[in-house]
Amino acid sequence: MASAINKIPQHIREHIRRITATSGLPDNDDSVDRIAEAWIEKREAFETKLAELHMEEWDEYARDEEHGALIMTYSGSLLTVGPLVDETRNADYLSIGLRQDVPPSASDSDSRFAEDIRIDAPVVFESGPVHKTSPVFKIAVLTEQLDPEEEQEQLHEATLVLSRAFVEVNKTIVAE
Repeated sequence: MASAINKIPQHIREHIRRITATSGLPDNDDSVDRIAEAWIEKREAFETKLAELHMEEWDEYARDEEHGALIMTYSGSLLTVGPLVDETRNADYLSIGLRQDVPPSASDSDSRFAEDIRIDAPVVFESGPVHKTSPVFKIAVLTEQLDPEEEQEQLHEATLVLSRAFVEVNKTIVAE
């Protein structure tokens, strides 16, 4: 049977290997494979939620984009970006507990990006819940015309569902 690390995109494998050292698990091939398996499960949960919400995947997200977004990083962390209202937005970061070198979660209701967000590059905040994330794996945008409160609520609900799923993945795969 092929190891899980070989089932994830090549450009993410080294990142998974690096974060194993900060996961609290032994720094060995078994731990790398367990974290890779968890990453695969998280990606599947993320993609399922995107399909359910009819979100569009984008390669770039402008810092002044009005719509909100869900972002998954190489580490398997979630970033929920609320709709832009009066030149600011809510942003929630969830590392989902595997990494010990970043906060488990952080929020900021007055978040501003330092630059546009792109696949394979970190999200950098001018002000926000964290200074910088690991590189972005996927950006998903709610493009349906909703008022900002409705859009924020949909993103919040999606984040709750995903965070529960990610925590469950950690319990069943990584904590074995």
